[in-house]
Amino acid sequence: MTSVTPRTEQQDDTMKLDDKTSVITGGARGIGLAIAQRYLAEGANVVVADIDPVAIDEALATLKGEGHGDERLMGVRLDVCDRASVDAMVEGVNARFGGIDILVNNAAVFGMEPVLEVTEASYDRQFAVNVKGLFFTLQAVARAMVARGQGGKIINMASQAGRRGEALVSTYCATKAAVISLTQSCALDLIRHGIRVNGIAPGVVDTPMWAEVDALFARYEKRPLGEKKRLVGEAVPAGRMGRPDDYGGAAVFLASDDSDYVVAQTLNVDGGNWMS
Repeated sequence: MTSVTPRTEQQDDTMKLDDKTSVITGGARGIGLAIAQRYLAEGANVVVADIDPVAIDEALATLKGEGHGDERLMGVRLDVCDRASVDAMVEGVNARFGGIDILVNNAAVFGMEPVLEVTEASYDRQFAVNVKGLFFTLQAVARAMVARGQGGKIINMASQAGRRGEALVSTYCATKAAVISLTQSCALDLIRHGIRVNGIAPGVVDTPMWAEVDALFARYEKRPLGEKKRLVGEAVPAGRMGRPDDYGGAAVFLASDDSDYVVAQTLNVDGGNWMS
């Protein structure tokens, strides 16, 4: 992953997120960690919220190794499926930083199987994390933002999979379509409180998880290992799969004052894979 230049005093006048406090769920790896790097570079305090405490420690070590100090970093173990865990996270961040200005709802799980093989457990797990967990994390943070009275920015991570159906990814596609719909509805309700809710829809992203995805495609489509990943990368109009650090710019824009008139939108960041 491309490292981000640490904040310096000379950069203060260009910081888009200076003194803002951000919470990034699923923030210990991949896109979440890349957004954390960009937010720190833009002057924000960053809360890395993740279900995996070992990954949190590794992410914090990475961020500190890039020159960011403890005073602007916080790690929180968060299970978005557990309302008590979500409430404790909000209370902890409020106690440490005085409030939350930005929420990036990034935590998600993925599943792949033909429709005839989808299990109730797989279906429930994906909806529990990707939809229910996202919504009630948004709700808890929005309540804190309303009580504080300073508005805020909420960014929901959707997917190009939410724009269309895919034969082997029916449940995941449905969860991400729900994220896009919830982004619209929540935005229209919360804008009266000065809270802007928008989304980002990534395309295919080259993360370690793609090894698992590629193996599943190899199984269900009878392909050699590695072939599906190569093909989907070649099919992107931009000529390659996305990288986690391709998403930092959009995440900074939607969290900053530059996007104050952007409401209820889900921005495709996918190398041209999908147009809407």
